Amino acid sequence: MPSRLAKTALALTAALALTPVAAPAHADSPGPDVSLQQQDVSVQRQLAETYAVTAKYAYEPNALADGYVAHDCTVDRSGQGAMGYHYFNPDHFGSLDPKVPGGLLYEDDGHGGRRLVGVEWVVPLAGKTMPRPHMLGHDFQGPMPGHYKGMPTHYDLHVWLYKRNPSGLFFPWNPDVKCPSTTATSGMSGTSAMSGMGGTGH
Repeated sequence: MPSRLAKTALALTAALALTPVAAPAHADSPGPDVSLQQQDVSVQRQLAETYAVTAKYAYEPNALADGYVAHDCTVDRSGQGAMGYHYFNPDHFGSLDPKVPGGLLYEDDGHGGRRLVGVEWVVPLAGKTMPRPHMLGHDFQGPMPGHYKGMPTHYDLHVWLYKRNPSGLFFPWNPDVKCPSTTATSGMSGTSAMSGMGGTGH
C-alpha cells in the first residue's frame, strides 16, 4: 500500500475509534450498533482496509471502469432517509471480504457530479435454510427481493464510510442523504428487513 494511502487508512482507524454511533430505531436489529469505541479492534482494521481499497471511487469514473453499474437514487417511504444512488457490481455479489464490496453509495455533490458516501455488501440467498451472513461485527439485513431486473433475492449490509450517518454507521438509511424527486425510487424501511421478515434495504 502506498505510504500516503497507508497513512490515510490508519487515520481512518483512529477516527473510527473516536466516532460515536447511534443505536438503531428498532429493537429487532440483528446486531448491536453501539459506539465505535466498543467495536472490536479487528472491525476497525477491516474498515480501514475497506477505506484503502474504495477511496479511489470518490472519482466516480473509477467505479464505472471497475464494473459498478449506476442505479436510481433510493429513499425510504417511511421517512428515515435515503441511501442515494446504488452502483452495483454483480461479480462481487456473495463477497464477505471487507476489501470487495458488491455496491457503492453516492449522492449528488451539488455541482453536477456524484459524491461517494458509503459501501455495501450483497449476498444472494441460497436456500431457505441459509444462515444470515455476518461481517464487521454485524448481521446482514434481509433477505429481500432484488432491486432491479436480474438482481437476486439477497441479504445486504451498508456502511456509511464516507458520510456520517446520524442513525448509525451500519444503519441502512441516512437522513442526511437526499434524492432528487425526479430520479428517486422508494423502498420499504431496511429496518424491517433486519429481522429477516422482508422489507427492502437496497
